Amino acid sequence: MAALSRRGFLQAAGAAAILPALPSTLFAATPTETPLHGLSAFGDLKYAAGFGHFDYASPDAPQGGTFNFSPPNWLWNQNPDTFNTLNTFVPNGDAPPRMEMCFDSLMTRALDEPDAVYGLIAETVSISADRNTFEFRLRPQARFHDGSPLTAEDVAYTYNLFKQKAHPGLRLSLGRMTEAVAVDPQTFRLTFSGEQSDRTILSVVGFPIVSKAYFETNPFDGSQLKAPLGAGLYKVGTFRAGQFIEYDRVPDYWGADLGVNHGLNHFDRIRIELYRDRQAAFEAFKKGNVLYRQEFTSRTWATGYDFPAITERKVVKREFPRELQPSLQAWAINQRRDRFKDARVREAIGLCFDFEWTKRNLFYDAYERSHSLFENSEFVATGLPSPEEQTLLAPLRGRIPDETFGEAVMQPITDGTGRDRRLLRRGIDLLAQAGWRKPDGSAFVVNDRGERLALEILVNDEVFIRIDSPFVENMKTIGIDASIRLVDAAQYTVRQSDFDFDMISIAASLSATPTYDDLEQFFHSSTAAVKGSRNLPGTADPAVDDLLTAVSKALDRHALVAAIRALDRVLRARRDWIPNWHAANHRAAYWDIYGFREPKPDYGFPVEALWWFDAEKARAIGKL
Repeated sequence: MAALSRRGFLQAAGAAAILPALPSTLFAATPTETPLHGLSAFGDLKYAAGFGHFDYASPDAPQGGTFNFSPPNWLWNQNPDTFNTLNTFVPNGDAPPRMEMCFDSLMTRALDEPDAVYGLIAETVSISADRNTFEFRLRPQARFHDGSPLTAEDVAYTYNLFKQKAHPGLRLSLGRMTEAVAVDPQTFRLTFSGEQSDRTILSVVGFPIVSKAYFETNPFDGSQLKAPLGAGLYKVGTFRAGQFIEYDRVPDYWGADLGVNHGLNHFDRIRIELYRDRQAAFEAFKKGNVLYRQEFTSRTWATGYDFPAITERKVVKREFPRELQPSLQAWAINQRRDRFKDARVREAIGLCFDFEWTKRNLFYDAYERSHSLFENSEFVATGLPSPEEQTLLAPLRGRIPDETFGEAVMQPITDGTGRDRRLLRRGIDLLAQAGWRKPDGSAFVVNDRGERLALEILVNDEVFIRIDSPFVENMKTIGIDASIRLVDAAQYTVRQSDFDFDMISIAASLSATPTYDDLEQFFHSSTAAVKGSRNLPGTADPAVDDLLTAVSKALDRHALVAAIRALDRVLRARRDWIPNWHAANHRAAYWDIYGFREPKPDYGFPVEALWWFDAEKARAIGKL
């Protein structure tokens, strides 16, 4: 997720036009030169210094047992289908999900606040008067798994290493870091240039800290199935590459009694099963080889949960509310390829997807249509631009699509027949306007050089062939030489990272308070050529960069909402992405051997950290 400057020269003039007089406003209400136990971008912290545990934690829950599951989400170079390295911090290779559990960070997020972080390795943090330098006082008891102390030297080494060599999901946020130094064994200082996003610090304090001694004698690459030395609550136990991995609790974990950890992470072992086929994973769950599963196949959710363990009430099938944070699920059309650079071509492609037919015939009415890249949040643009949005958009007139200034662009509503002739005719017209015409006797359109408009959808699971095939047939109807290419998990990861595709889908969850660093990964021109970034379409537009600057300079949450809504309008009008669908809830099924606290927190659902093993329930259904 090589990087050059964080923002690049493209945005400089436009950003000044939009925000001519805004000072740096990082944590405007937060005192400087004062040791703080936590940070929050807007408003006060919920938890006071010395708090015992988060409200959503369960300090009285029993400890022990194994949580066996297939993870629904992952980070950096992690792959939910296979793995060939245990270094999750590098751009290359496929690491197993949840390797981050083996490492601790300076601070950690609260799941019941949208943007708050509290000290973990760092006991306190002080902000300099110019708000560009952060000095962390480390807890002296912090230890790596081999018993060696975790010092400021390790922290400084981590940030300098990550800035140079790490996965883009880690490296890009450090582009404006100018210094990471150990002042003394327990004091670490992190300094930025002043050009960083106001809320960059909220991202980088959550980066895992690695051992300097370990990586000075071991390569920092994806070539080894050797677990790097960590300091977290779990460490790598038994594993079989590409099949499963177990994370074992560290019995003398140094931070177990801290308020940010107390009452969480109850399992002695976390076992992750990896399956390259969704049906195989479901069969393993039915047999009880996997004990928790989030269901992402609507047909399976609607028709597959009738096996004996369900009817015997050994397995629970239910829904949990989604988090209050933006959901991005869309197809990306790769504009690094000349034939997709014209927005009319991209719009024509989008017109071929009949969501209404798909929802009824393939999704069992389980999904709703996405129109935005920030669904399920307050950041979705609706109707006409507000005065605050107009203030941001007006200086960009002539540089952004005219549609931006009208009603927010919506995805087309089809007649549900699977082949809406009105929309397909519109698609043919758009291709013609873009210079693509169908020669006599040909099924496909060509440009003035006689080249076909070919499009291949890259997928990594057969379930997407079923979903995408009607889409492909409609594209063929309007003259696009469309096809689907199914590849294995490892090849899919490489091709996505290298931008070696015509069109690909992605599902991602953004933070509840999106930062410049969150959004840069997806939309900024500086990441368009950075292999492994999430800028899958190759968006490289100075006007979009300007709006990202507006996001970074938002003075309060109201201004942040206006800036992201303005960004949403432009992205939707550009049609770099085709938003497809989203669900209102998590669809989950689990063997009835767990306890958990309700309601779940609003800003996260790490079941492996929140739930616990209930021996009485397990005994009742024969699982103990």
